Amino acid sequence: MKVLITGGSGFIGSHLINRLIDERVNVVVLDHSTSLENHFHHNIVKFYHIDITDPNIAKIFDEERPEIVFHLAAQVSVANSMKDPAIDANINILGTINVLQNAVKYKVKKFIFASSAAVYGTPKYLPVDEHHPLSPTSFYGLSKAIGEKYIQLYGELFHLDYCILRFSNVYGPGQTTDGEAGVISIFLQRLKDNLPLIIYGDGTQTRDFIFVKDVADACLNAMTLPGSHIINISGNEKFSLNELVQILMEQFGTTILTKYQPSKAGDILHSCLQNQLASDILRWTKQYSIIAGLKETYEHAEKIK
Repeated sequence: MKVLITGGSGFIGSHLINRLIDERVNVVVLDHSTSLENHFHHNIVKFYHIDITDPNIAKIFDEERPEIVFHLAAQVSVANSMKDPAIDANINILGTINVLQNAVKYKVKKFIFASSAAVYGTPKYLPVDEHHPLSPTSFYGLSKAIGEKYIQLYGELFHLDYCILRFSNVYGPGQTTDGEAGVISIFLQRLKDNLPLIIYGDGTQTRDFIFVKDVADACLNAMTLPGSHIINISGNEKFSLNELVQILMEQFGTTILTKYQPSKAGDILHSCLQNQLASDILRWTKQYSIIAGLKETYEHAEKIK
């Protein structure tokens, strides 16, 4: 089997590659970054340095003929999407269409898309299930929601099986400190640097965190799921940022100074995704508690400092 991953050099993509290597799956990576090209010294991983908006990805699809596509490449910063919606749309909408066109043309059997809790916007109820209406409050959430709609229509028109995975706030080893979704990595980095933690708002806003290795496992399970589905992948529990700070203090035995600043545009006050469907049809359950995930993330950061 051959799998193509867009954005394979990214945070989630790199963990997914590790899991696919474990399963002896041939992997083709499309990414504008070359950061991991020399990391995976493995004959079943092949890298192409290319942007997903580039029409020349057709040549790669033609040469490689993947059976499954993981479309992970995206502009992932809520803040950046608010500053420049056009760049966000170019990558997350037009880039997605480019990948879809080639998936259909070269007869990909399964299209797996990394979506986000941001498509839901401000929840009408908690926890949010897959039937919750989509009402994004940021251009990032909007571009992800539009990407989903394109995937669904391609599925209907061209009989392309897809699995849209809506991730809650993913965290874990290797995450950058960019973007709101990286709040745990930002907090841990500032702890290492003995800097105060910056909280936008009053800290009562809640998030649903999911460890990246659990996300990689969900992606792997989606490969063999028949038909087309939209599924939440989440921790199914919410923590306020103030609670997160308290957990960090308890786990690392230190007093943490926090500073509060005004909320950012596009921020959602509360977020928690129900993951029952993932358990029922994807046969997936999270393996990492928030404490176990925080410990592994911190230990990894300590090794590379």
